[in-house]
Amino acid sequence: MNIRHNLALRQKLAAEYVLGTLKGGARRRYEGWMHNDADLRNITAEWQQRLAPMAEFAGDVQAPKSVWRGIERRLNLKAAPGSGWQAWISDNLSFWRGLGVVSTGLAAVLMVLVLSKTGVEPPSINYVATLTDEKAQNALVVTADTRNHALDVRVINSAHVAADKSLHLWAVPKSGNPRSLGVLADKRGHFVLAENAISADVAVLAVTLEPKGGSPDPNGPTGPILYKGNWVRL
Repeated sequence: MNIRHNLALRQKLAAEYVLGTLKGGARRRYEGWMHNDADLRNITAEWQQRLAPMAEFAGDVQAPKSVWRGIERRLNLKAAPGSGWQAWISDNLSFWRGLGVVSTGLAAVLMVLVLSKTGVEPPSINYVATLTDEKAQNALVVTADTRNHALDVRVINSAHVAADKSLHLWAVPKSGNPRSLGVLADKRGHFVLAENAISADVAVLAVTLEPKGGSPDPNGPTGPILYKGNWVRL
């Protein structure tokens, strides 16, 4: 198969490779293509940058005992509780988290399945934005849960903010003034989701550098835009 001139297919395969859904021989073949194709390596790196921030929202989930028993049965393991491979897994959670986007994607699916089985309502994230700086480097991830009227912001990579300054998050409509969504503190923010943040005319979110506590102007920002990104409905 020659994918060099098929841009759509190259994007599709790169996304599947990063997510971990490209398996077996197809995955090995893709890795061989990357070895001799710098542009394909760049496309893959771009997909990693797009999807990696989602790991910021992957919380710890305690799987029920039935899951571990099923794993033991399928792998023919008879380890005693609290010892052997089970203890090793428990002691190496940081290693598993470090596996990257593939593990995160699988963990997200597992989280939804486990929560639904245990009666706990999983989060309903249906809006997301990855905000980047002027060099197109990921800086913040913003998600919205309209069911619970929650807006969550995580800073993953940002410039130093002076003690007398604050990062102020805005919804930018196609016309009219930007709408304040909240002022970030300690590199994150949890806000009540305003209806005008997800109205049809809002396609972009932005973060400006403002005086401590946020913009003093009720009509909009006063400082420079540091980060911006498309506000996407899932």
